[in-house]
Amino acid sequence: MDKDVLLGHSPVTDFGIDPLNPHPRRRIEIVGGQRADELRSQILRNCPRIPGVYGMLCRRGELIYVGKSKSLRSRLLSYFADSNSENKGGRIIESTRAIQWETQPSDFAALLREQQLIRRYSPRWNVQGVPQRQRPVYLCLGRQPAATFFLTAVPPKDCVAVEGPFHGTKRMNIAVDALNKVFRLRDCSQQQVFHFAEQMQLFDLDHRAGCLRLELDTCMGPCAAACSREAYDVQVNAAQSFLDGFNDEPLVKIRDQMERAAENRQYELASRSRDALKSLEYVNRKLNYLAKARRDYSFVYAASSFDGCSTWYLIRGGEVADVLPAPRNPVEYAELKPKLKVWQAALASGSDRGHGRFSETLSVVASWFKKNRGELKRTFAPEQSGRKYFRRSLSAIAS
Repeated sequence: MDKDVLLGHSPVTDFGIDPLNPHPRRRIEIVGGQRADELRSQILRNCPRIPGVYGMLCRRGELIYVGKSKSLRSRLLSYFADSNSENKGGRIIESTRAIQWETQPSDFAALLREQQLIRRYSPRWNVQGVPQRQRPVYLCLGRQPAATFFLTAVPPKDCVAVEGPFHGTKRMNIAVDALNKVFRLRDCSQQQVFHFAEQMQLFDLDHRAGCLRLELDTCMGPCAAACSREAYDVQVNAAQSFLDGFNDEPLVKIRDQMERAAENRQYELASRSRDALKSLEYVNRKLNYLAKARRDYSFVYAASSFDGCSTWYLIRGGEVADVLPAPRNPVEYAELKPKLKVWQAALASGSDRGHGRFSETLSVVASWFKKNRGELKRTFAPEQSGRKYFRRSLSAIAS
């Protein structure tokens, strides 16, 4: 059946450009059918047992789910198993009229591509049916003219800092509320008018705070000219140091508040402080884990492939910063030398936290090397690339 009839007039049958693929563009394969058994039989005939990403499309041609697998065929066939009929996988298949996939040279490349596609298309089934405690959100510090902590599924580009993803919307909302109060940052709407103390005005106006937090000393009051921009920025810098894993002030303050409330028999306040402390401890553990990746992961990672499309990734401060096709012969290696010198200079200059071109890849990199410690043996400094390339060339010839 024609795909336009099956899926509507504007089906999403192209995943788009992959900025982390230095090789020729990967081909998209698509199968369609009105019934689940039609889809299954086409997957059996056409889908390979290799790494890749896949997408489910509904009858309107909308991309409703994106996933990845080490073996595309095995993963896609699992959706049609009888054991999956009542769970999320079965419900996705009920809404699916076409399945498309794109092979990837490695499992690491598939992970990066999956993250790109989810961020780009926000397929509804990547959230729908997922419990609140498992939904990923990013902790952001930003928004002008007075920065604040907030949560978002897709971080904006103009933030002071972004970390994540974190899981559990409820506990993350509790953590954000506690962080804004500890650092005395505003949490009001962007429609609120802000007046810093140094701002000049024609008339002597009495600016009133938009809420009670200024009176409670949990906000610096940038809406009521109660602080200067410089003083507010000092607090923002302290908040950023918490995101960097260098400041445990929120945990200390909330713990002290909980203990004082318990001593004064203010049990409701003690209970709220306990919940806030648990949420902040989770955030702090995750921040320390990501901070370790930023400190320790700055190298070139040579990811092998099944199809000859091996890739060298420049990992800088825990983020994927650049990619190159791994050289297959001395001529290709010689052509890469100027780029490798640029990589060497980039690593020597250190890293600006959260400002890389692909800053969202930090969580993928951290998780990948935590689960695959042996892959660290495939990493090296750019200046060592000659020895690494020569050694692997000999291994390839010997095999």
